[in-house]
Amino acid sequence: MKLYVGVDLGGTNIGAGIVDDKGNILLKGEVSTGASRPFQEIIADMAGLIKDLLKKGGYALSDIEAIGIGSPGSIDRERGVVVKANNLYWKDIPVKEELQKHLNIPVYIENDANVAGIAESVAGVCKGFENSVTITLGTGVGSGIIIDGKPYTGSHGVAAELGHMIIVVDGIQCNCGNRGCFEEYASASALIRDGKSAAKENPDSLIYKEVDGDLDKIDARIVIDAAKAGDEIALNIFDSYIHYLTVGIINIINLLDPSVIAISGGVSRAGDFLLDAIRESVSKHIFYKDAGSANIYLSELGNDAGIIGAAMLARAD
Repeated sequence: MKLYVGVDLGGTNIGAGIVDDKGNILLKGEVSTGASRPFQEIIADMAGLIKDLLKKGGYALSDIEAIGIGSPGSIDRERGVVVKANNLYWKDIPVKEELQKHLNIPVYIENDANVAGIAESVAGVCKGFENSVTITLGTGVGSGIIIDGKPYTGSHGVAAELGHMIIVVDGIQCNCGNRGCFEEYASASALIRDGKSAAKENPDSLIYKEVDGDLDKIDARIVIDAAKAGDEIALNIFDSYIHYLTVGIINIINLLDPSVIAISGGVSRAGDFLLDAIRESVSKHIFYKDAGSANIYLSELGNDAGIIGAAMLARAD
């Protein structure tokens, strides 16, 4: 049995795990990132976490085939460099080189959304399918595209940025500089923005009542729970959200024709209430209705996807 280490590098925490070649986590742990510190200190802590896991599990470094890292931002995979990651305050950081000063084994690095796609294809709802897309509905919209069993990153290494496909011409301003991006309409942030606006204008709404008028406490869960409870204002927000999410999913289906689309991220915790609405809406807009289309499922792996997918980078290479 081959063993790998997967590292989920985030702006708040670093998670790591020892993972077998089937995507099972054998042991895991985490430390705080401390993102404002020099990158050398962060990577030293990453190495320390890996060493601690090896010690706890009774493994030697020689038992590990490779280390995979899922990182936010744009990645130079060949050099093992994080080109830019805003929430880490990183630019042109030689992660592979720095980590190998502490642990001299092969190191692979990939964007965290691509890593989630790899995880689902190896050990989640996309397992057994050669072509799949994982959409992560969180602060933004991340995505991982798997084609013929491998992550698709494009000619310049920046493919799968589905959160920034434009679905509304001259729409809402996105922090990427464009307007009308998918993530401005289909992220948790979109639900929060629209929930705050609606609650401010409708103090009789359940959203407003749930936070006792403190609009800063509104999150995506509160908006969706109010919709589940039948609140008209929340249902209007949710229906609009599903509409725009459907536009993005239909674009993905028409462009890529995957076997499976997995929905992950914080919004996916809405469960069948979200999934049933997506499936019903998408089914109305399928172009080739008689040819079959992507099955849409909720992600199975949750917070473990980052560790599993990162560990599988060497296997997917």
